[in-house]
Amino acid sequence: MNKIITQIYEVQTPSEAEKLIELGVDHIGSVVVSRKKWKHPLIKDTINLIDSSTSKSSLILLFNDPDTVFRTLDYYQPDIVHFCEALIDNSGISRICIDLLDLQKNVKEKFPVIKIMRSIPISEPGISPDFGIVPSIELARIFEPASDYFLTDTLLVKKNGNSIDCQPVKGFVGITGQTCDWNTAAKLVESSSIPVILAGGITPDNVYAGIMHVHPAGVDSCTGTNAIDQKGHAIRFKKDFDRVKRFVEEARRAEGRGRRTEVGGRRSEDRGRKAEVGGQRSEVGGRRSEDRGRRTEVGGQRSEKRKDEHRTSNVQHRMMN
Repeated sequence: MNKIITQIYEVQTPSEAEKLIELGVDHIGSVVVSRKKWKHPLIKDTINLIDSSTSKSSLILLFNDPDTVFRTLDYYQPDIVHFCEALIDNSGISRICIDLLDLQKNVKEKFPVIKIMRSIPISEPGISPDFGIVPSIELARIFEPASDYFLTDTLLVKKNGNSIDCQPVKGFVGITGQTCDWNTAAKLVESSSIPVILAGGITPDNVYAGIMHVHPAGVDSCTGTNAIDQKGHAIRFKKDFDRVKRFVEEARRAEGRGRRTEVGGRRSEDRGRKAEVGGQRSEVGGRRSEDRGRRTEVGGQRSEKRKDEHRTSNVQHRMMN
């Protein structure tokens, strides 16, 4: 198993980013929440700090009009831009997907060094098909040519099938605190040619199980590593560094388990090959023994023939005398 990418959102200050870098977080994400107020010097300082380290900066934009997107990317220059629109409406795949795909292609053309992450909505586990099936794999096929990463995220769906008005941020997926259907996430990993990061309700307590079940390229946490208020609610834009530390440790534990399993599989394969070679050698040895047996038999027949010839010669000699 390759190194598992650890990704933490929403980090808006250099001081928090510095602590996450120390904890070994690979991708550190910030979010610009307003199209009208897209320029935040503190977020820019945060991205600059991250870019001076071995970690990568990621930036979510909660808007998608091209001109503002281009100005924002030119200002912040993150390693990764992350688009997380819901992509579906009550009738199925939203028509906005055409515009969003064009936007991603234009970003690639104008900012070739910036990688693109696209959230793929996945329903919660156990959602009845009667409430509508989220076409996650089909959406991934649409956006894969213009994306560098996929990120699974949980799309909340009401019993009447409505998914538009029940997301924490209308029109976008994320920060639900609920896990997505891991079986669908695993299918996305299997069918995708680009790295898939598992998100949606991922915490220090379930990240190990998520990695072992889905086998993603990385894992993402936002609400699951946030600080908690007195009522037990996650505090947005404030991280709990102990939870982040545990999150990274559990991801590394799963990564190590995966490597041991891979090594064990290779050893079993090697043992199988050796056994096959040993079997082939035994077969060759058996053939050689069989050949030696045949030679011995032939030699015995020749010896018996010579004895018969010798007896015949003696009899003839006696008759002549």
